[in-house]
Amino acid sequence: QVQLVESGGGLVQAGGSLRLSCAASGRTISDYAMGWFRQAAGKEREFVAAIIRGGPIADYVDSVKGRFTISRDNALDTVYLQMNSLKPEDTAVYYCAADRISTQHMRAGRALDAWGQGTLVTVSS
Repeated sequence: QVQLVESGGGLVQAGGSLRLSCAASGRTISDYAMGWFRQAAGKEREFVAAIIRGGPIADYVDSVKGRFTISRDNALDTVYLQMNSLKPEDTAVYYCAADRISTQHMRAGRALDAWGQGTLVTVSS
């Protein structure tokens, strides 16, 4: 079973950038499609982005297209989420996830193989 640990969250002004990292252990991420989800206060968790096992083909929720980029380094067992042009509505806890099936399956956010503990991103206006 793979274990995931996110890092890189913090406070940033609107228009700024952050890069989140997700470090895996226990199993290589090359066995998994990898993705990011987020959950804002009082809202349901939502899919943000996912990348296929070998990269770089990726899928994004419409609200982040053109601003966020997901990438992976299988040699380092690490997944990244580069977030540019951040908006206050991007404020949320961001979670990394792993899925052995596919990025399409990951979009639903159910029955995934592993989740990280989350990292908080706060975007001030």
